[in-house]
Amino acid sequence: MPMLDRELSVGALSRRSGLPVSTLHFYEAEGLIHANRTRANHRRYPRATLRRVAVIKVAQRLGLPLAQIREAFAALPDGRTPTPEDWANLSAVWRDDLDARIAMLTALRDQLGRCIGCGCMSFSRCPLYNPDDELAEAGPGAHRLGTEDAD
Repeated sequence: MPMLDRELSVGALSRRSGLPVSTLHFYEAEGLIHANRTRANHRRYPRATLRRVAVIKVAQRLGLPLAQIREAFAALPDGRTPTPEDWANLSAVWRDDLDARIAMLTALRDQLGRCIGCGCMSFSRCPLYNPDDELAEAGPGAHRLGTEDAD
């Protein structure tokens, strides 16, 4: 099979994956996918890149940052595309992270109804701003205001 038949142009990968070309270029710049170059310097992606892009899309829908996805791909032997077995292993790790975020968001959602309009303005007692009174150990005063954590 000629090389061009086994590889996809960036336009073909875009059409097949449903992602804009700019996103594919970004993924490549981020080290998530890799292209070969033709003599004319055109990108050619192995067909297996479609599976890799599918994994990236699923992971992003789960809310995983690209750095975490890149880290997972780096753990694969020879940087290969995830197999179904690899996907089972990756998803097990990501499931734990997702479960923790779901628990946190569920608790936040459940507390939100009690806090809207309460007017307490208590940073020390607010379960949304200071869950489990974790700032009490730092003593009195505004420990988060004006810091990176205040965002």
